[in-house]
Amino acid sequence: MKPTFEIPTLPLQNRDQFSDPFFQRFKQRQAEITLTPERKRTYDFPTFYGDVTSAMGIFLCDYEAAQAILPHSGMKPVRMTQGRSLVVLSCYHYKNVLGIPAYNEIAMTLPILAGPGRDWPVLPMLAQGLFPQMGYYVFGMPVTSKENQLRGNNIWGLPKVTQAIDLTVGDGECVTVAQEEDATPYFTLRVPTTGSATSFDTTGWIYSKLGDRYLRAQTTFKGTYNVTKNLSALWKKGGKPDRPFLEIGTGPSAAILRSLKIEEQPFQFRFCASANSSFDLPDANWQVPW
Repeated sequence: MKPTFEIPTLPLQNRDQFSDPFFQRFKQRQAEITLTPERKRTYDFPTFYGDVTSAMGIFLCDYEAAQAILPHSGMKPVRMTQGRSLVVLSCYHYKNVLGIPAYNEIAMTLPILAGPGRDWPVLPMLAQGLFPQMGYYVFGMPVTSKENQLRGNNIWGLPKVTQAIDLTVGDGECVTVAQEEDATPYFTLRVPTTGSATSFDTTGWIYSKLGDRYLRAQTTFKGTYNVTKNLSALWKKGGKPDRPFLEIGTGPSAAILRSLKIEEQPFQFRFCASANSSFDLPDANWQVPW
């Protein structure tokens, strides 16, 4: 999908696309958002996303390298085995977004524990409900829509940039490719569309920094995902897959990914052809724990 830099004057009239009971859980309210000094828009929050194609790749990476890109020492990467942590690469085709035209996005995140507490290894990923301070820190977020870049930058402090992102499904895999401004690919992720069907109905936290303020915002998603697990990667460091699933280029947009020393062998894949999700404004009641 080519990037779109035009910001529509009026919201898209598409509320009829959000009749699924999932969306009835949320009480929406409106907020006026400054996109540019000349442009303000009123949006409904939480933002609703319907019929989302979602392809996720979870990989092991270097723990110290992950810690180095977090903005505060009070944030700790979730510790895995052999000096490693995790990086979660989530690719989305948002077919229906409330009030907003469709777009593609890649969320590059680190699972973290925010605030004081014992640095338990592995367990936070297996029993997230026991760790209310757990969430995901976004360190990269290319998107095909300038409007959504500005929303992400100005509301949550998310590091969104407007780029071309192609997401295609076929031949048993979902392939996502992100390009530099000169059309050079710097990110390619291949996620199998097959796997063990698993239902998810999950609410979690997204952590970010806007200026000098640390924020967290609630995200919820529901869908049946085809999951492929590779638990052997926990004790086999530096394994080689039978084919490349993640390809990272040498351009400037790939620098932060390269710094994480991401292992080639995937830890887990998840694919869903049609999920529903929501993402809210920053939690005004959250007390920063440092």
